[in-house]
Amino acid sequence: MKSLEEIREAFKNDRFATENFAVIEEARDKFARCSIELRDIHRNAMGGVMGGVHFMLADFAFAVASNCEHMGVVSVSSNITYLSGVKGNVLYAEANCVKDGRTTCYYTVDVFDDKGTKCAVVTIMGCHVK
Repeated sequence: MKSLEEIREAFKNDRFATENFAVIEEARDKFARCSIELRDIHRNAMGGVMGGVHFMLADFAFAVASNCEHMGVVSVSSNITYLSGVKGNVLYAEANCVKDGRTTCYYTVDVFDDKGTKCAVVTIMGCHVK
């Protein structure tokens, strides 16, 4: 099992996520928890958090969970449902594997804020490419 530092090192070049301040908080095979401290760049014209921030963080958590031990999984289908506006200053995404088959895998990702508000649910189907 890789250490958290080894996993962070492996994903440091995931530049869209890291340059938007996404951080890997916890990771192990088929599970990851990532966070992002919200900044002005993450907000829309009305002051709300852009939906793309939720999705980016969920997609990053999926990537970490499905690839932290061995690279080779990509997403092929995703669906996001927004449940509530963000009330806190930090977003978290927890990716959990529901099924990992020979060629495909299926994950659910819960996105919530530091106040405990569940903001979105994302389902992602991935494909093993290696």
